[in-house]
Amino acid sequence: MTEPSRTVEVERKYDVDEGTPLPEWRGIPGVDAVSEGELRELDARYLDTADAALSRAGVALRRRTGGPDAGWHIKGPREGDGRLEIGWPLGGDDAVPDAVTETLARWTTAELIPLARIENSRTAYLLTGPDGVVAEFVDDRVRATDLRQGTAREWREWELELGPAAPSDAAGRDALFTAAEQAIFAAGGRHSASGSKLARALGF
Repeated sequence: MTEPSRTVEVERKYDVDEGTPLPEWRGIPGVDAVSEGELRELDARYLDTADAALSRAGVALRRRTGGPDAGWHIKGPREGDGRLEIGWPLGGDDAVPDAVTETLARWTTAELIPLARIENSRTAYLLTGPDGVVAEFVDDRVRATDLRQGTAREWREWELELGPAAPSDAAGRDALFTAAEQAIFAAGGRHSASGSKLARALGF
């Protein structure tokens, strides 16, 4: 298997109601254009051990189809707004690739079992400036099933993830989030009450 991709996601999540209008992007530092929305149909299956060793370590393992980053992903423990994501291609079947289990071994070597399925109709917007993509804003309509309990949940949420042209210093990133959140909160967005889609799918 090829070497995995490694990216540090710097993002924030927001709760919104079903009818909340999209933000009106004005005065965002370094942003001079917003793309048309791109619809992505995503389907992710999450796995963990019977005693939730990964979840307790702040780690998530998923196999996701759809969108530009389809594949196997390990999302590491969160540090502030950032979280390391390691990714591999899908492969030919649903079996967890050896390279993935080897990477997970620092947290667990126990059997992995289905934990949750998260389907997501995502509309993605790129906030761009002279140097490229400053941030990606996504409007997610989520359908989740807790595969242990059979419980289904639906909700809508937004995410704002910094792009390669975002400021590299903490003060610049904070200023960007502050300006973006003025638009997000004005539209009716709220800080997310849950740390991740997986946590919300499981009722946390």
